[in-house]
Amino acid sequence: MSTAAAPVRTGAVLADLLPAVRHRYAVDTALVVGGAALTGIAAQIAVPIPGSPVPVTGQTFAALLVGAALGARRGFLSLAVYALVGMAGIPWFAGGSSGAGGASFGYVLGMLLAATVVGDLARRGGDRSVLRTAGTMVLGSAIIYAVGVPYLALSTGMSASAAIAAGLVPFLLGDALKAALAMGALPAAWKLVGRRG
Repeated sequence: MSTAAAPVRTGAVLADLLPAVRHRYAVDTALVVGGAALTGIAAQIAVPIPGSPVPVTGQTFAALLVGAALGARRGFLSLAVYALVGMAGIPWFAGGSSGAGGASFGYVLGMLLAATVVGDLARRGGDRSVLRTAGTMVLGSAIIYAVGVPYLALSTGMSASAAIAAGLVPFLLGDALKAALAMGALPAAWKLVGRRG
């Protein structure tokens, strides 16, 4: 039984390994729209946290996976579509909300940036091994909080410490579980591709 991993194919993300087609623009468009839809669907998995206006959702996990699988450019575009459509009134932010005025909208903006950074890291091999994926997911989550928590404080009038207590601390365990899922899924996908390649 071999435990060798697939060779690190820097410069590629999982979406780049789709078969070559004549109309690459159509495929990229479908990937971008699909990434936005996945994030919107995952946002509907929302569990309220007592004392916090921000629920635990699946959207952060989806946004990081979209970035890793699609790369920086398509990841950014997917989350931009997700944000713009939600701002336009489609109720696919956390728990069926929409608009830019909610306390949790800063997390959406953070996801836009995080998907871009995670996508860039994935293109450099940041999703090929368990340890690299862990670092990539931790950095992506940190970016989401770096934008989301200050936005939460500003939009609600909370102090910085109250925003950290309500918008960061209750989510750390869930984020660790999401990172563990990604640490298994992404390197496994590369190993599977390596076996087929």
